[in-house]
Amino acid sequence: LVCVIQRTESETMMGLQMELKQASEQMMEFANDPMNSIMLGGRSHIALASGCELFMKYITRCFLELPDFNACIAQIISRGQRFSNISIAARDRIATTGRAFVRPGATVLTHGWSSVVSSLLIQAAAETHFEIVILEGRPDASGAKAAANVYSKAGIPTTVVLDSAMAYVMERVDMVIVGAEGVVENGGIINKIGTYTMAIAAKELGKPFYVAAESFKFARLYPLNQSDLPSLGEHVKSKLSFVDTACWIATGGAVGKKPTETDNGKSKQNVMDGLVSMPPEVKVENPLCDYTPAKYITLLFTDLGVLTPSAVSDELISLYQ
Repeated sequence: LVCVIQRTESETMMGLQMELKQASEQMMEFANDPMNSIMLGGRSHIALASGCELFMKYITRCFLELPDFNACIAQIISRGQRFSNISIAARDRIATTGRAFVRPGATVLTHGWSSVVSSLLIQAAAETHFEIVILEGRPDASGAKAAANVYSKAGIPTTVVLDSAMAYVMERVDMVIVGAEGVVENGGIINKIGTYTMAIAAKELGKPFYVAAESFKFARLYPLNQSDLPSLGEHVKSKLSFVDTACWIATGGAVGKKPTETDNGKSKQNVMDGLVSMPPEVKVENPLCDYTPAKYITLLFTDLGVLTPSAVSDELISLYQ
């Protein structure tokens, strides 16, 4: 959006606002395009929408303060660059704030691959010895990828477990830390599917449930249940596939039967050995995110400081006033 302002040919604030609105809509269309889902890592568009809305609010405020168009443009560019720098630096501020909550010898449970959470845990590992238990992160294996590409390289003892085993491992962890796609007005969060289930298990077993998220992810949304979430992930529902991890191929011939082959070397039943094919009568649902109510969240680590869920609405008012 700053680049749009730098290249604008508009001579009025109304014209500039229209250009920025069109640019925001184009970015949202790009984020919502099924063809771009892989490029964006399957993430939701909530953070993008919140960031654009907050930036537009800054522009309106600047115009009210500086009626002269040219002076206003210069100030907007300056504010935009500062906004960008603040957003980039937010991750380090959150890590600095949250790492003190990771105690020596603790076992931390996390979910998915959040850059904010990984930064926090890596900073904590520089001063404290602890262990990580991370869920595999179906359907994109984001947790397994984070374990292999981030935590193992940082030298942090890490264990990957099945998503369905989150309640099983919850009794032996000391705390839960997750990221967020969006933080909503009532203090709840929208995050990778399975977060809500994890929060319920943590509450039941008396484990603190922490959320690490940047303030630009604070969204003016007020969901009451899962059906109130924005449309997310419909285009990938039919893409979900199921693999039999106990098949002959996966176990190296230790379990199951060797698939019979045709003349071209492929299995008679499946194109890929171990793939479970669903008949047309069976629906496949693959939601990307779920909503976790505020009552399950202990604290939020943000670039604005450590917040209780009830403080989110006050911060949203401050951001948008």
